[in-house]
This record gives sequence, structure tokens and C-alpha cells, in this order.
Amino acid sequence: MSDAEWLALLSFATVMAFTPGPNTTLSAALAAQGGLRRAGPFVLAVPVGWGLLLLASVAGLGALLQALPALRQTVKWAGLLVLLWLAWQLAQRRSLAQADGGLHVGFVQGVALQFVNIKAWMNALLISAGWVTVADNVLVRAAQVLPVMMLYGLLSNLAYALVGAALRQWLAQGQRLLVFNRVLALVLVATAGWMAWL
Repeated sequence: MSDAEWLALLSFATVMAFTPGPNTTLSAALAAQGGLRRAGPFVLAVPVGWGLLLLASVAGLGALLQALPALRQTVKWAGLLVLLWLAWQLAQRRSLAQADGGLHVGFVQGVALQFVNIKAWMNALLISAGWVTVADNVLVRAAQVLPVMMLYGLLSNLAYALVGAALRQWLAQGQRLLVFNRVLALVLVATAGWMAWL
């Protein structure tokens, strides 16, 4: 790829990876409630799941999704339901003790979540169409783009998890955790609302 293509891709990836979304919100929430150890499997799952999603998009699943409106709607509504369920679970956590027995999103769930995450789908489809499948050397381009995008996914979720973990002790006082959880739950609900209009 040319320098201009790389610059455009990295700019796009920075915006997509580091703006709040379902993955980053969950990374922060899991770390705030259970520390980095609790968030770690999910933080690692995001780039793995998203990498599989990008490969599936390059292989034609994205085109299939675009060609079959019923399949697209199924993915969309499954994603909405998952986000609303996660928001509900998060909004119920009032204390760290309660949170320790509550919201668990591990590696397998984190990988699976990518396949119903509309933001992840949009990202994968745009990168596949804009940077990978635009030339004859699709495999070479995929081999170049995939590790870079997975690194972005890892770094963005790790950054949010570090913020959540850093706030953990502060959130243990009074009603702070409840407010924090409900704000993050509202982010998930807003994301679900945005997804519903797509």
C-alpha cells in the first residue's frame, strides 16, 4: 500500500478504535469493577474476534450480509438485544462487592460479541472494501492490514481498561460506582439507539 493509503487507514482506525463503543465501554466497566485481571480476557478477545470478523468480511461474509437484508437485520437486532442486556446488567451494580459477583464477559463471549457489534461490522466492512479488496493482491493487503488493526483493537481496549482500573478505588466510595455504571449503561443504550437507526 502507498503511504497515503496507510495514513488514511491509520487515521480511520484511530477514530474507530478509540471512540467509545460497546467494546471500550465494557473494557472500562469490567476493569472498574474487577480490575485488569477481570477485564483481561475481554480486552484480548476484542482484537481476536474483530480480526476474525475482518477476515470473514474479506472472504465474502460482508457481501453476503449486504445482499441478504434478513440476515443483516438478524445481526442488527441480536446486537441490539445484547447491548441492552449488558446495559441492564451494568446498571444494576451498586458496589464493588456486588460487581464481583455480576457482570462477566470473558474471552469466548468477547469474541462472539464482535459478530453482533454493528460498530465492529461497519469497521470491518469499510476496511475490507476501502483498503483490502480494492486491488488484486488481496491476501498481501489482508496480511498487512490485519495485524495493525488487531493491535489498534488491543491498545484501545487496554487504554479504556486502564482508565477503569485506575478509577476502581475512587469508585468504591459512596454511590460513585452506581453513577459510573449507569453512565456506561447509558452509553450502551445510546449505541443501541444509534444502531437501531442504521
